[in-house]
Amino acid sequence: MATVTSLPRPLPSVFDPALPPPLRRDSLLSALPPVLRDRLAQGRTESRPRFAEDGFDGMAERWSPPAGVTPAEAALAQRAHDELCASVLAPVDGDHLLARILSLLSHFPAKGLSPEVERLVALDWAEDLGEYPAWTVDAAARLWRRSRKWRPSIAEMRALCEELCAPERALAARLRALPAAGRDERDGAAPAGGVRAPGAGTLRRMG
Repeated sequence: MATVTSLPRPLPSVFDPALPPPLRRDSLLSALPPVLRDRLAQGRTESRPRFAEDGFDGMAERWSPPAGVTPAEAALAQRAHDELCASVLAPVDGDHLLARILSLLSHFPAKGLSPEVERLVALDWAEDLGEYPAWTVDAAARLWRRSRKWRPSIAEMRALCEELCAPERALAARLRALPAAGRDERDGAAPAGGVRAPGAGTLRRMG
């Protein structure tokens, strides 16, 4: 049987950030080779309650990869993971991020701040949100702008960004776990530990 070394379709070509999260994830899965979809489906998922300082914080998902991952499958999973991280999950461009932050904060002007200080505040925001994809930052800003009457904090925007890209990050983590599981089996070690995906508590708390 021939070894599959490339993905059937580029992941960015099937990704539409405007879709609901389940449909976004389904579109990415549809672009993966059937062997990878099968391996992901064979993994074991456990859901456990998660608690924060203020009590129940939603359900945390823990995913464990299946046994029997072959070297060819591991290489294909690594390729898919790298492509996903380099495109759909690529960090936002600095200029785009700074413009988006300045635009959002202008809707909620802070009294007593000079333009110079306001720009320094925006630079802090850019540093703390720079790990997220552009589509995530844009969606978080749009959601806050349309649903809140007060100026957001950096922590609130980070939590919102985390929630918005949770399905894509969970898929990336599962793809990354497949090669690790294959290496562990070949080395005679125990399978790699489970992969935790963020729960869906943030939007429920904010909405």
